[in-house]
Amino acid sequence: MIYLPAPHISDEALSLLIAQVFADCFMAPFHTLLLGGAAQPLYLPARAGEPAQLMFREDYPASALHEVAHWCIAGAIRRQHEDFGYPYICPPRSLQRQREFFSAELRTQSLERFFADALGLTFKPSADNFEADVDAFAKAIDAYSPQRDAWLCSVAGTRARVFAQALAALRSALSASASLDEAYKSMPWPTAGVGAS
Repeated sequence: MIYLPAPHISDEALSLLIAQVFADCFMAPFHTLLLGGAAQPLYLPARAGEPAQLMFREDYPASALHEVAHWCIAGAIRRQHEDFGYPYICPPRSLQRQREFFSAELRTQSLERFFADALGLTFKPSADNFEADVDAFAKAIDAYSPQRDAWLCSVAGTRARVFAQALAALRSALSASASLDEAYKSMPWPTAGVGAS
């Protein structure tokens, strides 16, 4: 992964910063934490006073951004279900199943790309299947940008906009700072437009 703002930052450190940005944006209004170190991504809704948990793989920043994209797209009802109520079909997949995967992932990976751009990371589309060709899917993600941008301007896109603004602030802070603590403390935080919905 290429870090445009700060090439000296490890995946682990950047993942922790992304998780902290998410918590600062969404813990209070949505009672949800973003957590790394998982063997597989998983979303668990809030239960018995415990916050919802959005878990991403290992310490991969791309996985964190991808899971946040799923969370931002999921509405209030979907966020009440484990993994937002969607089944996961493990690879290898038939050609038809892979087309279905790409169709289901188009919005999510388009939003992940938006987040990666805000943070200054290089985005790579994922087929979640070593046997699949991602070139056509990458073009579909590019072509989907106008629909994504229209969604980002809607009420439904509010959480994604707030998160992207916070990622852009983190990018700026990392570019201007020598230390992670200094960068994080200097960030201007978005304050308006997020409510529990």
